[in-house]
Formats: sequence, structure tokens, C-alpha cells
Amino acid sequence: MKLIAALHGPGPALLEPAFRAEVATAGATRLQVNLDDDAVAPALRFGPGTPITAVVTAWTEADPAGLLAVVRRHDADAHAWSVDEREPLVPPAVADGVRADALANLAFLRRPPSLPHAAWLADWLDRHTQVAIDTQGTFGYVQNPVVEHLTDGGQDVAGIVEELFPMAAMADQHAFYGSGGDEAELQRRFTTLMDSCARFGAAEGLDLVPTSRYVFAL
Repeated sequence: MKLIAALHGPGPALLEPAFRAEVATAGATRLQVNLDDDAVAPALRFGPGTPITAVVTAWTEADPAGLLAVVRRHDADAHAWSVDEREPLVPPAVADGVRADALANLAFLRRPPSLPHAAWLADWLDRHTQVAIDTQGTFGYVQNPVVEHLTDGGQDVAGIVEELFPMAAMADQHAFYGSGGDEAELQRRFTTLMDSCARFGAAEGLDLVPTSRYVFAL
């Protein structure tokens, strides 16, 4: 299974060998750490609740309770979910523990109450996916539909998506949307993406967290 946890406090300790040892002991076979750090400070961030400052992702065949206990030693109020995983654009491989040369945006999506879950999920995964890829300058795109809420917090989150952009996308809209400096194309892509997001409720009520991305084999 894949577990994702959102933390709301300082995160540098999550990159230390001691944390990797803890999650490995708890049964994780692979670890990903995303940090809202100085490298992505200029990027846009927003959300309706307490700002998310770090995201821990772990893959395991063990009971997730042990992993959750490790995460909550670093943030007692962390929210966590078990998720499915789809990779429409597989992120490029990076050496173990090396920061990916990317702005890794994580969006925590909430389903509008008026939209049944099955319809919401199908619209996101089956229709919106290609729109998102075609209208942005991404080179990695990972979708994580929530299977189970593992904490009381975060019960309203229905899906989590990670998109990798060039670092230039923090300050350059053409780099973000992949529009090659063409203003008309930029506006077309922006409008198409926003219309698609609005259709399944992703245009509002989400947390957007810019991060640096690190992956570790355990």
C-alpha cells in the first residue's frame, strides 16, 4: 500500500538517516519526502487550513499504524491517507536522496458535495488527466485517489496529485504552462485548464503545496 501524510511543522529532520531508519523499521520499503523549503520559496501556495509544510509518502506491505506512529512523533497533528497510485507521467529517476531538479506541486483535492464520488473520480482520472498534461509544462504527474482516511484530520480530502514542473515555473508562466512564450497560447491553456478543474471542483477549496522532492530506497 501507499501512505501519504501531510505535516504542518518544520520538516528538515525528515531527510535525516534517523527518520529513514524509523520508517524502515516500521515496514516501509520506499520513502518520498516533499518539503516546502527555501528552494521553492518564490512559488505560489494556498489552502483553506493550516499550511502544509511537508509531505511524507511511504510504500509498505505492513500495517500502516506503525508508519503513522513514526510520522506523528514528528507532528502529532499530521493527517494521513492510504491511496491508490496512477502515474500518467512517470517522474524521471533521480539518485537516491538527491533533490529532484523540479518544482513539485502537491494539490490536496476536495470533492464537491453535489458530485457523487464515482462521478468525481471518473471525471478527474479519466477526463481531466489529459487536459492537465496538455495544458501545463509538467514532466511528472502522479495521481493518488484516497482509499482510506487514516486520521481524523483530513477527512475532506478525496485525492492528492503531484505535478513536477521546471524550476523556472515559479516565476515564468510560460514555463508553468509550457506555452513557449506565446501569449495567446498561454491564455488558451490557462482557460482550458481552469474550466476543466472547475468541472470537478478542483478550481477551489484545495491545498496547493510547492515542494522539493526527495526519494529514498530503504
